[in-house]
Amino acid sequence: MPSIRFMSLRTRSRRTLLCLGLMLSVAGCGGRPVGVLVPSGTAAGASEVDLLVATTRAPSADPGILYTGERAPQLSLTEIVVSIPPASNRKVGQVQWPKKLPADPTREFSTVSVKPLKPGPEAQGWLKAQMPENRRVLIFVHGFNNRFEDAVYRYVQIVHDSGADVAPIIFTWPSRASIFDYNYDKESTNYSRDALEELLHRASKDPSVGQITLMAHSMGSWLTVEALRQMAIRDGRIAPKITDVILASPDLDVDVFAKQLEAMGKSRPKFTLFVSRDDRALTISRRISGNIDRLGQIDPSVEPYRSQLEKAGITVLDLTALKGGDRLNHGKFAESPEVVQLLGNRLIAGQTVTDSDVGLGERVGAVALGTAQTVGSAASIAVSTPIMIFDPRTRENYDDQVRRFGQSMENTVGSAVTP
Repeated sequence: MPSIRFMSLRTRSRRTLLCLGLMLSVAGCGGRPVGVLVPSGTAAGASEVDLLVATTRAPSADPGILYTGERAPQLSLTEIVVSIPPASNRKVGQVQWPKKLPADPTREFSTVSVKPLKPGPEAQGWLKAQMPENRRVLIFVHGFNNRFEDAVYRYVQIVHDSGADVAPIIFTWPSRASIFDYNYDKESTNYSRDALEELLHRASKDPSVGQITLMAHSMGSWLTVEALRQMAIRDGRIAPKITDVILASPDLDVDVFAKQLEAMGKSRPKFTLFVSRDDRALTISRRISGNIDRLGQIDPSVEPYRSQLEKAGITVLDLTALKGGDRLNHGKFAESPEVVQLLGNRLIAGQTVTDSDVGLGERVGAVALGTAQTVGSAASIAVSTPIMIFDPRTRENYDDQVRRFGQSMENTVGSAVTP
């Protein structure tokens, strides 16, 4: 007979999952139709995104679904073109899901074409055709509780709204898209490590590819970091073309992440994190995972994280003060027009982001780690900043920024009280 303690833990776990399930049902897809991948055309004034999809999901017999949440023995490749409605009929940061099928391409996202590709010449042909002049590839790895079409349409929205000049590839792993299959999804990320590493190797060895940015969301961050760690151990280094890694709301144990970074060695890519302390999905994940801090929910201004991030050279964008588009506050990186703009203008291209790039009002801006100025007083200056940037590479000018800001405030106050 199970012990009372075991039953209590199991009951609490189920209640926690039920709570998250109820929140997701409110913030999720509602009654939208399933099977949107049957081609339904485009419209005048619409835009199109041509996407290469790599997946370890098992195929579906339904052409509107294409791939299920079960596991396939090998990697599959598909080219999918999706139409985005004209700007006058949509909001940046949102996926306009069809209310019914077929989709209305004047107001909704619509699948234009679906074409299976074979690894080798066909995939290389797609890369060559889609490669921009900068020769940068963006590979996205989705998070927990995603159907195949969820992952595809969300990435299409990110690529379109960010305006990123890239060849877009998505790696989608087997998720059953059920809140009660958290453990299955987590094991599916482990199942998919070899396949993602294989994809990264193929892209890195392609002569048409110059640089690769990896971007992952939520549980997809675990898969991404594990694949990089595995590559570093297997090959003695991470492929040099993989220059940047962006982790959005990473569902990662902070202690494990530190070990993963260590295993990658000193020649690892540049890491950027999007964190938010009000991320409710990660609050639930923390409870499920032994009450250990999740990487996507840390406060980068406090110890030990402040020193650890500085030592590792990791840039953090704290989105806590930014209003989310859902009750879970788990998708700010894709839904916020400001953040999507940052992705396209700077981060995906591997450039440093500073306060002047955020453009969200008058304030001192970038909070540099490791400066003589305390983070507490710096944060008080920028208390109204929707996006706080913690970047150890901007420290050399930060003290002067604070000094000049203080002098400016003194002058303003002085002139206001002068008769």
